[in-house]
Amino acid sequence: MNDKNEQDSRSIRLAIVIKRLRTSLQEAALAGATGLSLSQVLILRRLRVEGSLTAASLAAAEHVSHQAITQNLSELKRAGLVETTPDPDDGRKKLISVTADGKNVSESVHASRNAWLAHAIESTVEDSELPALDKAIELLERLAAVSNSGKIR
Repeated sequence: MNDKNEQDSRSIRLAIVIKRLRTSLQEAALAGATGLSLSQVLILRRLRVEGSLTAASLAAAEHVSHQAITQNLSELKRAGLVETTPDPDDGRKKLISVTADGKNVSESVHASRNAWLAHAIESTVEDSELPALDKAIELLERLAAVSNSGKIR
């Protein structure tokens, strides 16, 4: 196999394994039986991390339509997980923020995901393999730091 084919194969394998791991992490996060969709969990997480946002900002950040954000926000608001307040910079807009209950749900989902991953590592990776895993994590961190323009973030 020539170098180009090896690089292509490596890239494909990496993309597939990242997607599979991401799916497993998402499933683990939702396994806590929150009753929320993945989209709603992601919205709560974004609001918890970034703070209050407008619906338009959320839609853009989550790469979904305004209609999809509105629907998810209605359900989250009905569940008491988010609240809206007038935007102090533009009274026509509303800022959406996570409530204390929403923060608790988001943190619980995050903890479930982390617990699943810790268990998966503990039950799958031998002690002698931990240095290789640490090196792989370091390499993945470097890959994740490269933006689409090829610049380091």
